Amino acid sequence: VQLQASGGGLVQTGDSLRLSCAASGRTFSRFVMAWFRQAPGKERDIVAAITWSGGNIYYADSVKGRFTISRDNGKNTVYLQMNSLKPEDTAVYYCAAKRRGDTWSEVAYWGQGTQVTVSS
Repeated sequence: VQLQASGGGLVQTGDSLRLSCAASGRTFSRFVMAWFRQAPGKERDIVAAITWSGGNIYYADSVKGRFTISRDNGKNTVYLQMNSLKPEDTAVYYCAAKRRGDTWSEVAYWGQGTQVTVSS
C-alpha cells in the first residue's frame, strides 16, 4: 500500500482545510487509517483514526469538535476535515495505515506528509 497525502496549505486562524490521503493497492479496506501530525521540535502525535467501517473513530482531545475524519473505501481515500483552525494546529500532517490488531507503534505504511500552516 502506498499513501499519498494532499490538501495542506497556508490559512488564517478560523479557516478550514480538508486533507486527503489516497491509497494504492487492493487491501485498503483492511487497514485502520489515521492522521498524525508533527510540529517542529515535537513528536509525531496521532490526531484522528478510523476503522474500516467507520464505526470506531478516535480524536485527540486537542481537535475534538473541530476535525472530522472519514473514509471512502470505494475511492481508497481517507479525509481529514479541519475546521476552526488554530496556530497550534500548524504541523506536517501524515496519513498512516495499520493492520487491525496492531498498535499505532506498529504503523505499516506512512504517507509523505503535507504541511499545514495556520497564521494568527
